[in-house]
Amino acid sequence: MTSYTGSVTPNGPASTRDLGRLSITKISVGPMDNNAYLLRCHDTGDQVLIDAANDADRLVALIGSAGLSSVVTTHRHRDHWQALEKLVTATSAVSYAHELDAPELPVVDRTLVDGDTIACGRSALEVIHLDGHTPGSVALMYEEPGGIAHVFTGDSLFPGGVGGTAGREAFERLFTDVRAKLFDRLPDSTWIYPGHGKDTTLGAERPALDEWWARGW
Repeated sequence: MTSYTGSVTPNGPASTRDLGRLSITKISVGPMDNNAYLLRCHDTGDQVLIDAANDADRLVALIGSAGLSSVVTTHRHRDHWQALEKLVTATSAVSYAHELDAPELPVVDRTLVDGDTIACGRSALEVIHLDGHTPGSVALMYEEPGGIAHVFTGDSLFPGGVGGTAGREAFERLFTDVRAKLFDRLPDSTWIYPGHGKDTTLGAERPALDEWWARGW
């Protein structure tokens, strides 16, 4: 594995970040440069995938012989779940999605609401509902013991702004949720892993919040 940079390219190598109890492997898949994230608990070997977006064979190879306990879909847009059905069939993983987006996905075993947790071995991911990009978009947060928070935001937060929305009303819902549930709650050191492109931190984005509100995207 390469050292973790937060930058991956389509058909390029994955990049892994070791957090001690948990590792995060980021890979870009499909024609829309979607990020998929494989989380692994070092204590148990348990693995969770965030967004089976595309290239099922590459994702199955990444998962390897350790298998997959769960796959979480951050939202219902098609570019984030093209490999979901094939991956669930290949691994018997439990498929999770928010209850508002679940009806539009090909396979969901368990639905989520704000505040739920998903186990990754001896660690846990907190479900954070962020309404606006889609009604059931979620972010997933892992907090290192005594350390940094890591948030997988799907298409709700990127470097440079929140995700795309269908008009000002939806933008205001998304911005309000992102501000209240992420920026107002978590410190600048919080690492953000988006659904496309490079990573960022809340500290890098915080100074631009008023600008995002004014421009409406």
